[in-house]
Amino acid sequence: MSRTAGAVVLGRRSALALGLVSLVGLAAFAWPLLLRVDPGGAGHVGDAPLVFVVVLPLLVAVVLAEFADGGIDTRALAVLAVLAGVGAALRPLGAGTAGIETVFFLLVIGGRAVGPGFGFLLGTTTLFASALVTGGVGPWLPFQMLAAGWVGLGAGLLPPARGRRELGILVVYGVVASYAYGLLMNLWFWPFAVGTGSELSYEAGAPLVDNLRRFAVYVVATSLGWDTGRAVTTTILLVLAGPAVLAVVRRAVRRASFGAPVTFEAPAAPPPLVPR
Repeated sequence: MSRTAGAVVLGRRSALALGLVSLVGLAAFAWPLLLRVDPGGAGHVGDAPLVFVVVLPLLVAVVLAEFADGGIDTRALAVLAVLAGVGAALRPLGAGTAGIETVFFLLVIGGRAVGPGFGFLLGTTTLFASALVTGGVGPWLPFQMLAAGWVGLGAGLLPPARGRRELGILVVYGVVASYAYGLLMNLWFWPFAVGTGSELSYEAGAPLVDNLRRFAVYVVATSLGWDTGRAVTTTILLVLAGPAVLAVVRRAVRRASFGAPVTFEAPAAPPPLVPR
């Protein structure tokens, strides 16, 4: 097992599993742009259960691949559970109001400190746990899980750095990831929710480039402010709390000795009895 800036580098099995779940996720987000669909149809409300059923086994496959590659072990899963619980508790503090999202900085920190596979699992499990806590279970949930997983995954793939340079990289990435998350979550409902006949709406049968242009106009006109709020919140939290939280998570990683084989020594044989 190799590490970059303390993070576990992806093994072949993990990369294959993450690539597969990401391809399925991208297809789930983008199929309305590639196929002629009815803007008034059920859309993702209808296919969300199928996406969830497909994604869950793939997440299990990611966990098993991480185990096989030595990226995580039972101790890493314990840290994952703790961070996901913290993220689930943090998310209702903002709940997306005016774009305020208090959980994204934790996904960036977790992926950076432990690795891309861990970051992906942290994003998906945090959004799932927070949905259960807040009652936010709905057709949007599997898409939120995938998008948040990619946020953590990307953080784990950032180049090595330390100190202020590392913090600068994390801040820039946090801003980009905040806008990218908003873009994806707009895409999951836009073709079916805006109606027809305007420059903001999906046009069934139109060329892909034309619909992408309409989507860009919709994003700028409706959600850019919310995405900016997410980016600002993430930046502030990374600057104020990022270094300290990153140090704590890295210390937990070192103490857990991720990737170190667990060995059990047989008890020492009792000394032979000496007749008196």
